[in-house]
Amino acid sequence: MKVKPRKVQKGDKIRYLDALYTSVSLIKGREEVKNFLRDLLTESERIMLGRRIIIAQKLLKEEPYEQIARDLRVGTDTINRVHRWLADEDNGYEQVVKRLEKELSTRQEKIDSKYIDPFSFNGLRKRYPLHFFLLNLFDKDK
Repeated sequence: MKVKPRKVQKGDKIRYLDALYTSVSLIKGREEVKNFLRDLLTESERIMLGRRIIIAQKLLKEEPYEQIARDLRVGTDTINRVHRWLADEDNGYEQVVKRLEKELSTRQEKIDSKYIDPFSFNGLRKRYPLHFFLLNLFDKDK
């Protein structure tokens, strides 16, 4: 059942939000966050929140509304709402999105560093270890 914030008493609202914020602050690690949100929210709600974060990323990169709407298939009202939240004085949204950018960049660097071109000499050595058995044997001694 959908709750209208205006109809919730102030004391109850504070209690509900405190329970949410405290619960989230107690979560440690990505896997715990994933499990908590999976249990707490429907798949649709999780997708909607994820889209808002991506909208915020794109707005911070100064992408135009039309392009964001086309790429993510969202309405301009949603984009405008996220833009207003970003412009808010608290900067909570912006801080998290900037940290996310840094985390995704670090993750991509790890992926790139593990990538070996399959047609390079090292790629061929990895792909056909028996063909390079003697070379690989000497490399392991070092």
